Amino acid sequence: MTSRVLIKNLSALNDGTVSVSGWVDTVRDQKKVQFVVLRDESGAVQLVNPRTTDADGQVVADEPATSISGLAQGTFVTVTGELKHDERVKLGGIEIKLATLTVVSAAIPETPIAADSSLDKRMDWRFLDLRNPKQNLIFRIQTTFEHALRTYWIERDFIELHTPKLMASASESRAELFEVGYFETKAYLAQSPQFFKQMAQSAGFGKIFEVGPAFRADPSFTSRHATEFTSIDSEISWIDSHDDVMQLHEDLMVAGFTAVKAKHGDEIKALFDVDVTVPSTPFPRIPLAEAKEIVKGRGYEVPRDDDDMDPEGERQIAAYVAEKFGHEFVFLTDYASSIRPFYHMRHEGDPSITKSYDLIFNGTEISTGAQREHRIEVLEAQAIEKGLDPKEIEGYLDFFRYGVPSHGGFGMGLARVLMLMLHQTSIREVTYLFRGPTRLEP
Repeated sequence: MTSRVLIKNLSALNDGTVSVSGWVDTVRDQKKVQFVVLRDESGAVQLVNPRTTDADGQVVADEPATSISGLAQGTFVTVTGELKHDERVKLGGIEIKLATLTVVSAAIPETPIAADSSLDKRMDWRFLDLRNPKQNLIFRIQTTFEHALRTYWIERDFIELHTPKLMASASESRAELFEVGYFETKAYLAQSPQFFKQMAQSAGFGKIFEVGPAFRADPSFTSRHATEFTSIDSEISWIDSHDDVMQLHEDLMVAGFTAVKAKHGDEIKALFDVDVTVPSTPFPRIPLAEAKEIVKGRGYEVPRDDDDMDPEGERQIAAYVAEKFGHEFVFLTDYASSIRPFYHMRHEGDPSITKSYDLIFNGTEISTGAQREHRIEVLEAQAIEKGLDPKEIEGYLDFFRYGVPSHGGFGMGLARVLMLMLHQTSIREVTYLFRGPTRLEP
């Protein structure tokens, strides 16, 4: 493997010979000296090459000067030279005086995107867009966030699952299912790992988690919807109510945000001008009916025929929570059974509402959680009430016929969390390769 020093580690080294590899960001080809800004996955460094002159003071066309003059932005190179610490150098207080430069892969001179290119154009050339330091940071933040969640789960004896994404029947709503040919029959792409998370409770696993893909055949073109996304899911047994799920959920968010702030807080402030705030616990909890009254009191009445909240209502209740509690998160609880799936448990004294919640972060819903209905006779009745044929979900219903503990969990969109954490305007900015109704490439 190529022996190289990551640029971020150069500042800790003493002056001397080093070798680095990366891609060319900028070139200043001056008469007496050449400057190159070289980037790798960890940062940027200035390369300097004083030009050679003959006895008459004329510049000599030698190496690496000739190669430097022909470098295009994006060309990948390996260089060796003398590392020098110099506080006058604006880029990190270090530079490398070049000795050799090897072009590994030359780039076409005309770059197809620029800093002012539209989001769609940048998505067309995503691999080039991702060379931007801000984009690089997004996916290091994603890595840190996921690692923090996994650490929380594993330290508490959760089991990680990898559930199948090809299903014989719907787990949520047929209206948002992708149907695919499957030999002599048909299959569906999983909208969530819901059924299989619950199967793990019947299997006696107790506490599980999964981070994996989910698919929704939703033709929405909003800034927060995608047809394929990464879902963060967790499910736990022996709960008393959805309050236990909310406590798990908020503890996970604190773990994730704490890790991101500790590792990337300064970079996030420098590149995104965002101060990452680690949320305090417990998060505010407001029943949905009460939240609607609060929003109405702020001058906005949710214009929906069903009992759900709409995006503007989410923004309004988030503004209220920020003003009253100084908090970026709020659990909206006790959603109407008319707008919740058949497997959400309903309140004993009022079956018109469920033991469920949505988690709102900075004005946008990022997750749905609930206590699940584990009593088979109630579950079957609720499925029929929702228009489902029990025979089509027979395999799922079998999970509850041989004993299962009380349980609940949540599913959360990773991209939405990152988008809102970094105050971005679209999940496309924080998704490695976005998939939507009109985008299947690259």
